[in-house]
Formats: sequence, structure tokens, C-alpha cells
Amino acid sequence: MRAARLMSLLLLLQARGGMTAAELAAELEVSERTVHRDVLALAEAGVPVYADRGRHGGYRLLPGYRTRLTGLDRAEAEALFLSGVPGALREMGLQGVAASARLKAAAALAPGLRDAPASAAQRFHLDAPGWFAGEVPPPPALAPLARAVWNDLRAAMTYKGRERVLDPYGLVLKAGVWYLVARTEAFLTFRVDRVAAAEARGERFERDPGFDLAAYWREQSARFARSLLRTTVTLRLTSAGQRMLRHIADPAALDDALASLRPDGTAVLAVESVEVAFAQMLRFGPEAEVLDPPELRELVREAARRMHRVYG
Repeated sequence: MRAARLMSLLLLLQARGGMTAAELAAELEVSERTVHRDVLALAEAGVPVYADRGRHGGYRLLPGYRTRLTGLDRAEAEALFLSGVPGALREMGLQGVAASARLKAAAALAPGLRDAPASAAQRFHLDAPGWFAGEVPPPPALAPLARAVWNDLRAAMTYKGRERVLDPYGLVLKAGVWYLVARTEAFLTFRVDRVAAAEARGERFERDPGFDLAAYWREQSARFARSLLRTTVTLRLTSAGQRMLRHIADPAALDDALASLRPDGTAVLAVESVEVAFAQMLRFGPEAEVLDPPELRELVREAARRMHRVYG
């Protein structure tokens, strides 16, 4: 533990040029007394670290000195690619590994580039959860499943009352919800917050080198979106309504709707239900006429009557 802290202290000084004992203590989550002892240990080991006295003093490395202890291990290298998703790292229990990786990467940069990480952080931030979601604690099963995913370990879990043993291939964070993609006989998707219990087993599984998590998720997402579109409505659109179609139709239904568009403005639109279609029709206003089904046409007609009574 202390050896890792000494290396972190050394890398901090190399990456930032100089830091006070208070700054180092806050970064390493130790006391200032511990920082002083660690600096003394580095000096005794031959590291050219010295203290600047005075109001703006602190610890620094001798100009020109650079440690070669910046190699990333596998876990740090993998976590580095997730550094822009701090919430996901925290929920998977990887924030410590990622912090170590960022520190090593910063220490390896040339002096003129050491402000690059801070510059990027000031200009880009990924906020994955949806609006109004609030602070939701991560699912209890996420951490053990994440360990299994990162280490290619077979996992056992209880899902909807059923015990399963599977090969966990990947985790996906979608609008604040975690999903596990795993293989049993075939690849399946599970909501992690519905996993009652999970544990990583000691045995490793052979990962299919041809499996592409991003491609699999895109395909499954599109299939799921299409499965929700259980009915169709027929509309007659004005030219303005045709332009509005792109902004009102469900993305999964848009291409087919545009392909069905006839010269007279008639189009067939796939929708989730008549109730959902009713809300969509109101957005069109007078730029769309419902031709079918009759119950939807009647809902829009009644809404038009009520609006006429309100606005005259």
C-alpha cells in the first residue's frame, strides 16, 4: 500500500511540477505528517525531491528529473478509456484504477502538454443519466458483474427468480440504466437492477474474438424499438406536415413512413398505440389529417371540437 502511495506522490510531483504538503495530502487522502514521511522516504531512496520554503513553497523534483515508473498495467489501460465517464467508473468500482492510470498518463506527457487533461475536462463532460433521474445508487449486482466482465470470469446470478450461470461479455449504460450482455447458449441482455444476486466464479471463459459489443447493442436497440411499434395509422400530410414528420415520428418508424409517402401526401406511420399516436397527431395540428384507424380520427375530431370551444 505504501509503495503504491510513494509512486503516486512521485508521479504527482512529476506531472504538476510542485505541490504543497496540504495539496498532496488531499490528493492522496492521507495526513500532511504522512506526506512529510513519504517525501523523506523518496529522498532516502535517491529521488531528487526538495522543499521550497516560504508562502508559495512546496515539494518539487529537481529540474530535468523524470521517473520511468509510468507504465500502465492492463487494468489501468482499460480504465483509462472510460475516464470520461466518471459516474460509470465509480459505480463499477474502478475509480481508483482510473485515477492511477490518469496520473501515470499525465506524468508521461511532455511538460508543455501536462495541462491537456485539465483542458479537455473543461471542454467536454459526459452526463449519461437522463433528466430528472436524481441520485440513484448503483445496483448491488453491478460491482461483482463488472469484476467478472473485466476478468473474463464466468458468473452466477439470480435473475427474476431463476438461477443462471453465464459468460458475461459486457456492460452497457443506457440513459442511467445498466444492462449486462452475456452468453448462455446464445447472447442475451439483462437489466442489472433486476439481478437479485451475482458473483464472479473462479473459472475463466473463452471470449469470442468476433463479438462486437457496440454492434450487438445497436442491433438489439433497433429491434427493441421496432417491437414497440405494434400498430399503424394512415395520414394525409400537407407539405408542412411532411417536413414535420421527421420531428414527430418515432425514429424507428421514420424511414418506412417516408418510403410510404405518396404524391397526394398520404403516408403510413407505425406507432406504439392509438393513445401515443393521438399525442403525435396533436403536434401536427392542421398539417395532418387522420384517415385510419377510425377511433384515432374520432379522438382528433373531438379534440378539435374542444379546442374550438376554448378558442372560438
